[in-house]
Amino acid sequence: MVRYTVAEFCVGGGGQALGLEAAGFDCIVAVEIDGNCCATLRLNRPQWDVRQEDMRLVDGRRWGKVDLFAAGVPCPPFSIAGKQLGVDDDRDMFPDALRLIKEMRPKAVLLENVPGFASAKFAQYRENLLSSFHGLGYETDWRVLQAADYGVPQLRPRFILVALPKDRMSFFAWPEPNAHKLTVGETLKDLMASNGWKGAGRWQQQAQAVAPTIVGGSKKHGGPDLGPTRARKQWRELGVDGLGIANEPPARDFPDDRLPRLTVRMVARIQGFPDFWKFSGKKTAAYRQVGNAFPPPVAAAVGGAIAAALDRRYPTARSGVAVQMRLLNSCVPYC
Repeated sequence: MVRYTVAEFCVGGGGQALGLEAAGFDCIVAVEIDGNCCATLRLNRPQWDVRQEDMRLVDGRRWGKVDLFAAGVPCPPFSIAGKQLGVDDDRDMFPDALRLIKEMRPKAVLLENVPGFASAKFAQYRENLLSSFHGLGYETDWRVLQAADYGVPQLRPRFILVALPKDRMSFFAWPEPNAHKLTVGETLKDLMASNGWKGAGRWQQQAQAVAPTIVGGSKKHGGPDLGPTRARKQWRELGVDGLGIANEPPARDFPDDRLPRLTVRMVARIQGFPDFWKFSGKKTAAYRQVGNAFPPPVAAAVGGAIAAALDRRYPTARSGVAVQMRLLNSCVPYC
């Protein structure tokens, strides 16, 4: 398989980076401002050039001839959980992404954000963004993809924008959804039973559904939990206490009248991370990295479609889910 290069910005805990690696992209630089995230990236991929920098201050000309520019730009300006200030929010980094793309001239671009960016409220903003890409010589396409359609046991819609030159865009095809949806129970049963909990089998039968969206929260948020009241109710229906994150799986004698809490590793599985991926920092910092991540299987599926377009070939199996999951799970832990 031909391998390509990718420069990544706002990398976070590495979800998108890991998925793109599985799809055939070698990371030449990973720019991230958060120290805990950078420690995670270095822990798992010491061969990557990880830079703890603000992308707004980075000169993209230092990396030339990169195949793919990928970024998960900050989502608060467009999130329904925030004030949706868009261009008036000083955390809006789409202009900085465009500047870097202009400086680097990659063959392809992948940008990811919250589904709120696809709303009518930001139609003019999107039109201006796409016009800027066209001015740089790219054709664009965007969709809101649901993570549960790509091997992730979670309802996590994400806005995805892909930009390619015209001669490559004609080969680009969005990955088809997977008919089978993974459930929380089948995903976590072995972890729930890992300390000998006798109720793990019964719990699995209750947890036969897809999880609500995992939320990472902000640094202003207190401790880690599984979201607001509505989300916690959905977790209760799955047999999970969403008021916090546990240090360990349930013990053998865990009471039948209590609901177990998820560990960081369990939440990471629900985000689609393989078990070998380790997170740096204490529980709250680690959970925040997991909760804010772009699920690796989704990144792998979209990355595979971009790689096919760069090869000027149509994907032989447009769904690509089984292939990308196999590649992701076969990634070698370097640590």
